[in-house]
Amino acid sequence: MEHLTPALSGRSFVVTGGALGIGGGIADAAAAAGAKVLVVDRDAGAGRARVERIAAAGGTAAFLQADLATHDGCRAAVGEAVAAFGAVDVLCNNVGIQPAESYATAEETTEEAWDLIMAVNVKSYFLTAKYAIPHMRRRGGGAIINIASVQGLQSAPLVPAYAASKGAVLSLTRQLAIDYARENIRVLAVCPGSIDTPLLRTAAAMQDGDVEQTVRDWGRAHPLGRTGQPEDIASVVVFLAGAGASFMTGEYVCVDGGYNALGAWAEPREPAPAGA
Repeated sequence: MEHLTPALSGRSFVVTGGALGIGGGIADAAAAAGAKVLVVDRDAGAGRARVERIAAAGGTAAFLQADLATHDGCRAAVGEAVAAFGAVDVLCNNVGIQPAESYATAEETTEEAWDLIMAVNVKSYFLTAKYAIPHMRRRGGGAIINIASVQGLQSAPLVPAYAASKGAVLSLTRQLAIDYARENIRVLAVCPGSIDTPLLRTAAAMQDGDVEQTVRDWGRAHPLGRTGQPEDIASVVVFLAGAGASFMTGEYVCVDGGYNALGAWAEPREPAPAGA
């Protein structure tokens, strides 16, 4: 029956930074929804393990090891999807970095750290979209889902480069949506709150005390009282990529446990890191 057809059946789906964390959850969910998934990541071991996991669950996936901080890596990501699956229907720009040494004031942030964060978190989104859009055009449309952060909407101490990168992702999302709407190429963003990923745990390890307790404490800063899981983001990405969101473009969706709803007048809470 038609209503039992997987939401992304037969579609070619590229997820950058797709080996672990939010990206890994997105890759799993897209494959479960029927997509043929290309996992792109620098971590070859984790990337191949993700593909094996998807295959064991009955899905279809391939892996490309690539450095998405580079032009060649971004172009290769799109080219590999076309070579493996014949098309690019959905591009999920998920890759993102926030190295431990990048937690600093603007004065203390090095130009090298700034440039690397911008290259991975923003420039790769532009380049992969640049190369994917012609293939989407030939298919009569497609979807680009960018993983931003609630830090693109508000911010926290000591993250000037990361916060700027996520604000740029939101602006790029809106701009691409305007240029390509008439070609049925939809461009959307997701703004995660604190999600339990290796990136979050790296930040937790920088705090005094037990990592698990720190993650729980950060979770309690959200109105829903917990940190999110990669699956919480993945389910929204699959929806946005599918026909149910066909009248959505140029918009962002906060998946943050209510964190962004806390106004300046809200009861003071311990700040929690946010984002992919």
